[in-house]
Amino acid sequence: MSEPSAPPQQQAPPVCPRHPDRVSYVRCQRCHRPVCPECQRPAAVGVQCVDCVREQARTVRSATTVFGGRVTDTPRVSYAIIGICVLVYVLQTITPGLTRDIWFVPVLGESEPWRFLTSAFAHGSVTHILFNMLALWMVGAQYLERLLGAARYAAVYLVSAVGGSVAYLLMSSPPSNDFATRSMWLTPAVGASGAVFGLFGALLVLNRHLGRSSAGMYATIGINAVIGFVVPNVAWQAHLGGLVTGAALAAVIAWTTPRERRRWQWPGVAAVVVVLVLLSVAKYAVSPSFVLVG
Repeated sequence: MSEPSAPPQQQAPPVCPRHPDRVSYVRCQRCHRPVCPECQRPAAVGVQCVDCVREQARTVRSATTVFGGRVTDTPRVSYAIIGICVLVYVLQTITPGLTRDIWFVPVLGESEPWRFLTSAFAHGSVTHILFNMLALWMVGAQYLERLLGAARYAAVYLVSAVGGSVAYLLMSSPPSNDFATRSMWLTPAVGASGAVFGLFGALLVLNRHLGRSSAGMYATIGINAVIGFVVPNVAWQAHLGGLVTGAALAAVIAWTTPRERRRWQWPGVAAVVVVLVLLSVAKYAVSPSFVLVG
C-alpha cells in the first residue's frame, strides 16, 4: 500500500510591485508584472504599468517640425508673450515712472542696454497693445510657433524686438546742441511692433522656402508701412528693423533645415545677435557724446 502524496504547495496571490498590499490578476502587456488599478494605464492592447509608460516616454523620439523644432499643439510662447505684455501695460497704468524706466531712448541705450528689449513689452495705449497682440495671435500663435517650435519661435520674436530698437538707434543722431528739444536721440519708443514685424519677415522667408503663398502678408506689410509714414508718433524705423531681422533669422533657419546643416542653426542665430550688438557699439562709438539733463 503506497503512502499518500503531500498536498501541493499553495502559491501566493500576485501583487502589484508598487503596492505589495494589493492583489491583482491583471498584468502589464509590456513587462507582464501584476498591476493594480491605480497603476494601470490604457494601452493599444490591454493596459501597461506606470513604469513601462515612463520608460517608453524616455525612449520614443518627439515629433519635430520641418525646421527641427518640437511639434506643439499649444502656442505657449505666444500665450506667455501676450500675458507679459498685458501685465506690463496694466502696471504702466498704475505705476508712475514704469514706462520711462523700460522704454527705449537712444541716448540711454549705451548705459542701459536692457532697454533694447524691455521696450518691446511696453505700449502707449489700449489701441496700440490690442493691434500688436492681435497680429501676434494671428501670425505667431496660429502659424509660426507651430511651424518653428517654441524655442526657434521665441528666438525670432525676441531677437527681432532687439533688431527694431537697433534700427531706431541707427537712424537717429544726437542733436546738434545740448538745448535741442526735438530729436530721435531723445525720443522714446515703446511697443511690440518691431518684434511683430519680425514675425512678418520670418513668415515671408519661410513660406517662400516651403513654396507657400504670402500674398496676404505683403498687403498687410504695405498697409502698415503707409501707416508708419502717415500717422504721427509711429516708429517706422523699428518696424523696418524688426522686419529685416526676422527675415535674416528665418533665412538662417531655412538654410540650416537639412539635417547635415542643422548643427549650424543656433550658431547662425547667435551670429545675427552679434551683428546687432556690433552695429549698436559702432553707432555709439561714432556718435558725439550727449548728456541728458533732468
